[in-house]
Amino acid sequence: MSALRVVPVRRHGRELYHVLLPDGRNVAWYERGTGRVNLLSADREESVLDALKPYLTGPVTVGPPPLPTAAELAGLALHPDDDLAPNRPGEALLVDLDRDPAPPRRLRTDPRRLDLAAEQAVGEALDRLDGAGWRALHSVPLPGGARLHHLLIGPGGVHCLRSLHARGRRVRIAAPYVAVGRAEPQPLLRRLTHDAERASLALTAEVRPVLAVVEAARIEPSDAGEVRVVAAPDLASLARTGGLLKPADVDALYARARDRNTWSRA
Repeated sequence: MSALRVVPVRRHGRELYHVLLPDGRNVAWYERGTGRVNLLSADREESVLDALKPYLTGPVTVGPPPLPTAAELAGLALHPDDDLAPNRPGEALLVDLDRDPAPPRRLRTDPRRLDLAAEQAVGEALDRLDGAGWRALHSVPLPGGARLHHLLIGPGGVHCLRSLHARGRRVRIAAPYVAVGRAEPQPLLRRLTHDAERASLALTAEVRPVLAVVEAARIEPSDAGEVRVVAAPDLASLARTGGLLKPADVDALYARARDRNTWSRA
């Protein structure tokens, strides 16, 4: 038989290793997080395992791919233009910067780039929670030109997150205001709470607001009200909560949330 080749892929925080024929056809894939090798052709098991040998990190289960859930089938039925799952962290800012880049001789950093760096840092941290049963969406558009920076769905419920770049400055919080360094306080917590309410209306589920602060010298949350304030390095703490949603509920909510049409009523 012709030699097989292995192509590593990282998708939504998962490490996948696709086993391909020389003509590019997929015959199997190995998911490192679950230790499972999914075979599309049972008679190739021996050669597939031999090709994957350098990538296997422990005992594996070998068998045909599991049947897709109802939520996965719903995702497959989405038109690509309506599927928000491929959105990158800061997707809207990336598009905006591509359409209207800052002047090349500008002395100060374009604030959009600082906001983008914050959204990317938070988004990458959230994507790493995928192995713990959490699913993240980024740059979710809302009617009127607004958007959710991030939406996190998992065993501990649904969280709406806003990224805030502090760049080595002190962050002072007194609901509903947030002040970064010497800048004037802004009613960010009010806006974030409103975003969570809109998300709750669209998903018909409770959505909790979270402010994710990036690169702050110090955070002083004297009173954040109902908003949870988390420094970016501590975002993994969100995954320690559970007991609210079953895996099937997480899948169903994620399938609903990734559909752009869901947000037309937010």
